[in-house]
Amino acid sequence: MPSTETSPQRELLRSAGLRATDQRVAALRVLDTHPHADANEVYDAVLPELSKTSLQAIYGVLGALTDAGLVRRIEPAGSPARYELRIGDNHHHIVCSKCGAIGDVACAVGAAPCLTPAETSGFTLTTAEVTYWGLCPDCAAAPLT
Repeated sequence: MPSTETSPQRELLRSAGLRATDQRVAALRVLDTHPHADANEVYDAVLPELSKTSLQAIYGVLGALTDAGLVRRIEPAGSPARYELRIGDNHHHIVCSKCGAIGDVACAVGAAPCLTPAETSGFTLTTAEVTYWGLCPDCAAAPLT
């Protein structure tokens, strides 16, 4: 049964019209300290606190948080879906092509959606998703093997 204690996560969930379950609260706490975590990382982090939870339940929680607009799901090529709390600012991501580390990058140029396509096919633009690829500082400094 969910706790009735007050926390910023519980208030956020309630303001979005979601029940403030212990699993949702724990997932939000994890994403606050581990941006760009995948479902397995969230599961591993909440398991000590919620030993009876399952990976399937965490997928459901992350889906509900994403659907409610509290969490952003990103899907870098070759990587499992990642989740973050930074929403609404149309920032982009940079991914290390060697180790998979992910960082945030401010909007490329100008105001959201940041990039202006030559043709929109009648669509009204709201967001642009850009993924930059390169080597993180650790991988770039590592000796070649």
